[in-house]
Formats: sequence, C-alpha cells, structure tokens
Amino acid sequence: MEIKFWLNGKMIKDEIEPDILLLEYVRSKGCYSVKRGCETANCGLCTVWVENKPVLSCSTLAAQVNNKHVITLEGVQERAIDFGTFLAKEGAEQCGYCSPGFIMNVLAMEDELENPTEREIKEYLSGNLCRCTGYQGQLRAIKKYLDRNKEVANNEVCK
Repeated sequence: MEIKFWLNGKMIKDEIEPDILLLEYVRSKGCYSVKRGCETANCGLCTVWVENKPVLSCSTLAAQVNNKHVITLEGVQERAIDFGTFLAKEGAEQCGYCSPGFIMNVLAMEDELENPTEREIKEYLSGNLCRCTGYQGQLRAIKKYLDRNKEVANNEVCK
C-alpha cells in the first residue's frame, strides 16, 4: 500500500506492508531515537509525535499516519539538547536508553500544559519507565527547565 506523510518536516512517499508498525518504519528511515522497549505499549521508549501529540509508535501502524505529520527526537534536536542539559545537571541521565521517549513527552507536555503542577507533571509522564533513576532527578530537571523557560518568556520584550 502507498503511504504519504511528513517525517520531521520531510515529505515521505513510500510503498509499505499494511501491517508494519510505525516504530519499525521510522527506524528504517534512520530515526534511531525511536526504540523498542516493552513491546506492550507501557514504557514510552517508542514515543513520537503525530500531529504534535505523543503517540506510542510500537502500537501504531505506519498506515495510520498517512497524510499526517510525524516528529521524532531527531526533529526536535535543539530543544532536546536543551532539556537534556537539565537532565544531566540533575544526575538524572544515567544509561540514557529511556531518554528519547521521555524527552519527547516532556517537550509535548511543555507545549500542551501551561504552568503544570508537580502532580500534573507526574500524571503526564506516568507512561515513561526508567529502570536506572528514582525519578526524583528527572522531576527536578523538568521543574528547573520549565521555570527557566517561563522566566525567559516573561522577560521577552516583543512577543
């Protein structure tokens, strides 16, 4: 079957098998940040954005993104590096295996929620599993990152 969609801003037209998962397809296109973790849609490692909303690519058929926009971590590198610096400074970056999916969800949360509370942050990110950290460093990093960005936005003269 033919599929047409935008991957990180680039138009893709391709023939695909109707049962190929989005995870497998975007990896075949070089988006190696999208990882296979639990294979049960519970860990968040495979998170991508479809129409700017987080989606688990391990449980989404590639055919479902026909005529849509898909963004992987490769498509938001500048923002990902910025937030990744906060993770590292808080000691929350350990093995890094879960980081791509986690970062995709943090950035989506930043775009979606205005001034989220700690509870809202935890709820938004509840589907991201990490076996290395106790989540406290990640939570500190998120709060500092959001606070910094809010301060920057408040100090902009021309909005």
